[in-house]
Amino acid sequence: MKQEDFHGGIVEEQSFDRKKVVEVLNKILALELAGVVRYTHYSLMIYGYNRIPIVSWLRGEATTSIDHAQQAGEMITAMGEHPTLAIGPLLETHNHDVGDILKESMEIEREALKCYKELLGLVKDRSVTLEEYARKLIFEEEMHEAEVDKMLRKPGDIGSFAARK
Repeated sequence: MKQEDFHGGIVEEQSFDRKKVVEVLNKILALELAGVVRYTHYSLMIYGYNRIPIVSWLRGEATTSIDHAQQAGEMITAMGEHPTLAIGPLLETHNHDVGDILKESMEIEREALKCYKELLGLVKDRSVTLEEYARKLIFEEEMHEAEVDKMLRKPGDIGSFAARK
């Protein structure tokens, strides 16, 4: 096999729209990098009796975001492409109530979820590596959304918070 025929184990470019896949991966990279900044900022703005576990959770989310950003970058470079230096939108709402932070988090995470689903649509049955990557991240993002939904419920509320909107 010639070197130019090998794309880091990811299927050759004829099998999917390589340019579009890289575009979506770069958008994911930028969104996840913004998540690192956002979750770190949120963790600094938590006050009150429950500060310690909430700060710990938010910093864990920042770590997850950097992991997701690095994975997207690795997919891009495995295809011999260039990862973006861009960062996703960082909107300061000055709403630092835990509930507001969680609602903002859920909205932004849904944007990333859309990108992972778009990626899956582009590579399904065309690249096992990219398809499995997209499926894994969709699972993680959906579980994160469910976790945030539970956190937004009042104690004793069983019904989904999102369904009440």
